[in-house]
Amino acid sequence: MSGFLRQVTPLILTYDERPNLERTLRALDWAESIVAVDSGSRDGTAELLAADPRVRLFTRSFDSHAAQWSFGLAGTGIASPWVLALDADFVLSGDLVEELSRLEPAPETAGYRAPFTYCVGGRPLRSSLLRPQVVLFRRERGRYVQDGHTQKLLLDGHVEALHGRILHDDRKPLSRWLASQDAYMGQEAEKLWATRLAQLSWSDRVRRLVIAAPPLALVYCLVVKRGLLDGWAGWHYALERATAEAILSLRLLDKLLAR
Repeated sequence: MSGFLRQVTPLILTYDERPNLERTLRALDWAESIVAVDSGSRDGTAELLAADPRVRLFTRSFDSHAAQWSFGLAGTGIASPWVLALDADFVLSGDLVEELSRLEPAPETAGYRAPFTYCVGGRPLRSSLLRPQVVLFRRERGRYVQDGHTQKLLLDGHVEALHGRILHDDRKPLSRWLASQDAYMGQEAEKLWATRLAQLSWSDRVRRLVIAAPPLALVYCLVVKRGLLDGWAGWHYALERATAEAILSLRLLDKLLAR
């Protein structure tokens, strides 16, 4: 293992992630220590993690994404200068691991963002709505805050771009995805409802229009993002995104009707 990788601790958040974890851990075969924060899994996730001698497993009841990540960062005894923050369905590509092994960060560099390839049932798509995300950062320069249904990482310093990709390859049941989206979009609706229109991004302004976002998401994923070329996997992803936006629209309509 390279000198730089010895300075990195992977941090993974889990909740009933048994269908994903083996692939994620396999791509971390270079790591000497891995920290996992579990929210009370009941599908064998904790047992799988406990069987890996590299993993230090912590259990914490989930209250928010920001609080859970903050606990992982500050409450688990991570001592390495760098943290690699991963969802349980993030699989590092071989190219990315090779790139990480060759990193020589400048003092002003606080983190690195990586691009993603979205997979449906293990099939990589040509493109998706996933934007590059900061996953590797100096532990002492980062902190998490809540942002809608998810978390935002705030970094003190410069962020650089990585070229190697992370595979977003979630193979949990569709029923689990639908339940998650219902919860997430409820929080997202609260954020959109409480934020002044002028402060929203153009995409969130479209979402506030309620009826526009679901059909636009479908067309955008199939045509602009070339999902049609990915066959049924592309249709699956496009329908996922349109369904998520439809759930958000229903949540916003509830608020409009309750006025």
